[in-house]
Amino acid sequence: MTSLITSEPASPGADISIVTVEALALRAAIAVPVKTSFGVMTDRPAVFLRVRDQAGAEGFGEVWCNFPSVGAEHRARLALSVIGPALVALGPLAAGQVFDRLMSRLHILAIQSGEWGPIRQVAAGLDMACHDLAARKAGLPLWRHLGGLSGRIRAYASGIGPEHPADVIARERSHGHTAFKLKVGFGEMTDRRSLEAARRTLGDAATLMIDANQGWTAPEAARLGADLARAYGLAWIEEPIAADRPSAEWLEVAGRIGTALAAGENMNAMAEFDAAIGSGCFGVLQPDAAKWGGVSGCLAVAKRALAAGISYCPHYLGGGIGLMASAHLLAAAGGPGLLEIDSNPNPWRDRLAGEALKVEAGLVTLSEAPGLGIDVDWDRLARGG
Repeated sequence: MTSLITSEPASPGADISIVTVEALALRAAIAVPVKTSFGVMTDRPAVFLRVRDQAGAEGFGEVWCNFPSVGAEHRARLALSVIGPALVALGPLAAGQVFDRLMSRLHILAIQSGEWGPIRQVAAGLDMACHDLAARKAGLPLWRHLGGLSGRIRAYASGIGPEHPADVIARERSHGHTAFKLKVGFGEMTDRRSLEAARRTLGDAATLMIDANQGWTAPEAARLGADLARAYGLAWIEEPIAADRPSAEWLEVAGRIGTALAAGENMNAMAEFDAAIGSGCFGVLQPDAAKWGGVSGCLAVAKRALAAGISYCPHYLGGGIGLMASAHLLAAAGGPGLLEIDSNPNPWRDRLAGEALKVEAGLVTLSEAPGLGIDVDWDRLARGG
């Protein structure tokens, strides 16, 4: 799906004045479904965005669209019919204002439609694209354009399911990874079997985390989390309970588990992140730049988290454009965080970012190429390649 939204050129001298927005909804077949505690992905969807300003400069963004299964097409249509035109109508503005200005403009529509999530996600993707455009125009890699001091970041292999964890870990280790995250929440026996296989393959010293994908109740999380953290030396436990559970439950789980809790991919407002930072529950915060906030919001969260002694580790489980943006965000923010790189097959990631995100000894080094540092062949993508 591709289309154009256009406007007459705005007055010269503006920071960014977007005149064209395009969107692609794409799907790639995969041989093995990607399982979580709440659902299964039977293919890999992607929504990519391209924006152009009045001078013809362009930038690229990506929109979270994994669930429900019709999410990609829905979000692409939102981008083309509603949110893209809103960005064009805003006229000249700084890249750092895009997400907030869009959400302000669309606030009543979001209330009326109840489409808070999809609207935030498309606005986040457009914010990402505008930052890419601004950095390309400045001739700087996005991480440096945002004030980063080094393009060298730590990374970890994620999305490791219960089917063949030892084989996946061995493969990802051969690709340069030294830290790994397993998906759990499939029943205690299955989870323990996965972790046993992981530790047996890795040895005791390697960094290992788990993600329950909100799959436990608070009592289950307190009991299982404490036991698994102790038995397998876990660096963090991600979303052990539903993201919207009362703070008292999160505090109870945090107090009993005895290792860092991680969350943030399902937080949807700066007030939520501020509350999380102030709660004392979390050792890791994980906003997703394709899901909320774009580059603007996630960088602000990262800086607040780091100032409070909390690690910023961007969440990501999509295609190559959003993954590159996440890498640049981490480099710009600094700190001890790690970039999440999904271990499951994803052609949209590999074709766009595979060469730019080589992992060596657990580290990725971003280039000095402008913007996101990748060439995006839009016409080829539109043909499905």
